Amino acid sequence: YLHAFVALAASSAVVAGRPGAQALLEQVVEVIETRFWSEEEGAMRESFDRIWSREEAYRGANSNMHSVEAFLALANVTHDPRWLARALRIAERVIHRHAVPNHHRVIEHFHADWAVDLEYNHGRPADPFRPYGSTPGHAFEWARLLLHLEAALIDAVHPAPTWLVAAARGLFDQACRTAWNVDGAPGLVYTLDWNDTPVVRQRMHWVVTEAIAASAALLRRTGEHAFEHWYRCFWEFAAGHLLDHEHGSWHHELDEQNRPSAAVWGGKPDLYHAWQAVLLPRLPLAPSLASGLARLGGESIVTGW
Repeated sequence: YLHAFVALAASSAVVAGRPGAQALLEQVVEVIETRFWSEEEGAMRESFDRIWSREEAYRGANSNMHSVEAFLALANVTHDPRWLARALRIAERVIHRHAVPNHHRVIEHFHADWAVDLEYNHGRPADPFRPYGSTPGHAFEWARLLLHLEAALIDAVHPAPTWLVAAARGLFDQACRTAWNVDGAPGLVYTLDWNDTPVVRQRMHWVVTEAIAASAALLRRTGEHAFEHWYRCFWEFAAGHLLDHEHGSWHHELDEQNRPSAAVWGGKPDLYHAWQAVLLPRLPLAPSLASGLARLGGESIVTGW
């Protein structure tokens, strides 16, 4: 999970021309290649101890999802088609093989052999990184990433499987149907059980930002006005409940009555999701964020990081 974000940061810094960025990129690519990427599995291993001697007997959809995001950025800056191929293999395993047959519910937790673990963290359902059950925010995030992947494959003149768009639609529709306004108050709940009953009812800002970005991506890809409706609906909720007009930034968490809360996340540690929600709808689906800003003449924005 952390190394995927280092790869994303390093690739963005290369686009921005930052000192030391290329050296950092080479270092993190070497770690991914030698430690985390499993060619046999077509996915990323999860974690090791600090001397790389013991591997965690776990595979996670979350870390692999962010690896797809990082690999799309790496493909842009390295011009190496292997990163797109790897991103597609991860999506095939996590989404095409598991989420789509599971009524477009993303299965988050697996054993080391990729056997499904539906009861993982049942006793700790509000874990901020590995919660029990399904996480609608990740369905939105995956939907967007599948469309970015399709666009990147087309840009690189590679075949783009037709299931990518179909899966993106299914993930988005399922998340809207099961998580939006499902417990008597507006908003998107954090987690659901496998019968689509809310488990953790807090409303996370990052879930809404991913819903915004996913609806914008689907609108751009399909031109269908239903996605514009959802885009405006999610922004209306964000403006009315999540934007902190007094102290700035966004409230990161609301309770089930949409009051500021800190049951899962305290403070305001995350700019990444809100930043993307503002910028991604203004960009094409490919290339990735930093490269897209640079291609559109946004060097002043990127180098301002």
